[in-house]
Amino acid sequence: MDKKEIAKQAEVVLETLYPDAICSLEAEDAFHLLVAVRLSAQCTDARVNLVTPALFKKYPTVRDFAEANVKDVEELVHSCGFYRQKASDIVGMAQIIIDKHGGKVPDTMEDLTALPGVGRKTANLILGDVYHQPSYVCDTHMIRIANRLGLVNTKDPYKVELALRELLTPETSGDFCHRAVLFGRDVCDARKPKCESCPMNDFCTFTNEE
Repeated sequence: MDKKEIAKQAEVVLETLYPDAICSLEAEDAFHLLVAVRLSAQCTDARVNLVTPALFKKYPTVRDFAEANVKDVEELVHSCGFYRQKASDIVGMAQIIIDKHGGKVPDTMEDLTALPGVGRKTANLILGDVYHQPSYVCDTHMIRIANRLGLVNTKDPYKVELALRELLTPETSGDFCHRAVLFGRDVCDARKPKCESCPMNDFCTFTNEE
């Protein structure tokens, strides 16, 4: 079975397990999602979802964030870790979106990654979830699963993204990545993967190497 076939089999399994393919972060609009993703760096989605209701209540719009005092934002996002940098990035990205993009979250990789604190992983998520473009969110779960399935042999996020662009169905690539996150949490754990009960063990190189 070649990599394309493995990827296709994995798509089928993940769609069966997680038909909804939803993002774990809770947000009502594009900018709020951008903020939530920035806060999620080295923090759990569950923690972010506890923090954002009060944050978004105080700053409901992009302009509210652009005009916010960074220190006030720091207090609200403190429990997410690295709060000073995250607060600075959030206010900074809001200001750029107001000044350069008319208050709308941009819809290109180039413009998104020009925002403070926004890398390709975040940009891909926004492009997929907000603008319904093909997207390849290479977080730690996606990278681990792609390696274990034998789809890639690298932990470099950009190289994994490039490989997945060649292997995944573009129209469902974003859903695949969301499902991989859920699968990584439920089954393909970093330390204790549940290989004995994994529905991918017939074609997973990690299982067959054991």
